[in-house]
Amino acid sequence: MKIGSDDLPKLQLSLLAALIMMAIGAGIVYLSLSLIKTAKLEQAAAQAERNDFDGKLNRVRSEEDEIRKKSAMFHKLQARGMVGEEQRLEWVELLKEIRDRRRLLDLQYEIAPQRPLDATLGSGFAYYASNMKVQLKLLHEEDLTRLLDDLRQQARALIQIKSCNVSRLPRGGAEGGTAAQLQADCQIDWVTLHEVASK
Repeated sequence: MKIGSDDLPKLQLSLLAALIMMAIGAGIVYLSLSLIKTAKLEQAAAQAERNDFDGKLNRVRSEEDEIRKKSAMFHKLQARGMVGEEQRLEWVELLKEIRDRRRLLDLQYEIAPQRPLDATLGSGFAYYASNMKVQLKLLHEEDLTRLLDDLRQQARALIQIKSCNVSRLPRGGAEGGTAAQLQADCQIDWVTLHEVASK
């Protein structure tokens, strides 16, 4: 079957309908692609917002854990008596009690003024240290280790041994084996934590 010029007016309506349907189809495809692009952008924005919220939530949980740990540490220090003003009289009594209980031959000490451990202090709590020079005469090295262990366990401060030098004493004419054999010279920091006023 051949299409002649007489058939063109009859086909115009069909061709026009086909063109309109093609234009509508192209419009629908364009609109669909545009909606898909918008939906992807919205999804990416929602995912970014969710990631931001997840990050904030994780930071809050991390800060909460850190506060909980610091609080537990503070209560532990407080229970040990390390929070607050230093108790020098108590420290001296502890040294005398250890000297008597351990039957140490000679124990001398000198406590330096308290100093802040941090160069710059803000508000809140800060660590302070008092240096103590300890000199004692020993029958043997174990006397020194027992003294230091007793201090670490019983002192109402954090004990930090900075240095301990042990030297042999010259042989004397003491009888009965009770003469000191060694001398120890130690530098010990007594560390406490207490509140400082804001500047």
